[in-house]
Amino acid sequence: MNLVIDIGNTVAKVAVFDGVSLLEVAYDSNRNLEHLSDIYSKYHFEKAIVATVIDLSEQVLAQLALLPIPVLWLNETTPLPVVNLYETPRTLGYDRMAAVVAANEQFPGKDILVIDAGTCITYEFVDAEGRYHGGNISPGMQMRFRALHQFTGRLPLVQREGRELPMGKDTETAIRAGVLKGMEYEISGYIVAMKHKYPELLVFLTGGDDFSFDTNLKSIIFADRFLVLKGLNRILNYNNDKI
Repeated sequence: MNLVIDIGNTVAKVAVFDGVSLLEVAYDSNRNLEHLSDIYSKYHFEKAIVATVIDLSEQVLAQLALLPIPVLWLNETTPLPVVNLYETPRTLGYDRMAAVVAANEQFPGKDILVIDAGTCITYEFVDAEGRYHGGNISPGMQMRFRALHQFTGRLPLVQREGRELPMGKDTETAIRAGVLKGMEYEISGYIVAMKHKYPELLVFLTGGDDFSFDTNLKSIIFADRFLVLKGLNRILNYNNDKI
């Protein structure tokens, strides 16, 4: 059994894998991992991987230090099952690479665009030869809503839930439509541009923000909310003899 711990900007995810099969995912606080001991007590784990994009609290570090199994701490020196062409691997978020690794495992020999919509929206490209070329980062949904409020004098903070119109009829619906349609057009634009350059392109959508949009390219799009966890598990298995 593999224990996969994914500590993000807003939440931590603790996942259980049997080989490549995902058995359970628990959502936890990224400040104390209060459910980690409960998960650990339910299974017989052999190894673990920890990936974080934040500085961990003393409490979390102490908990992880007590794990009685080999732990792989993902960093820029960790061997990967894809070729990393990113020029500054130290600054590359583990979640971006893990999503690419998982998509490549599911469709080896394919050009793949991975779109992760969470705190930020990231766009990553791995080619058919398993080479990760890099990607782009733009503001996520909540960041867009908050920026419109924080960087203006009178625009309100609008929530995702509410009336949706093609064109806003008041300030609230104008902001909501602007944010959601802006994301839709941005994502569709990336897909169309990449599809033009790589005709056999496949697209993976993942991340915490649920979104959908109309496109005639849906036959090449695969949604997988646990793509990062699967990638971390693949990296752990790939380094099985090194931990």
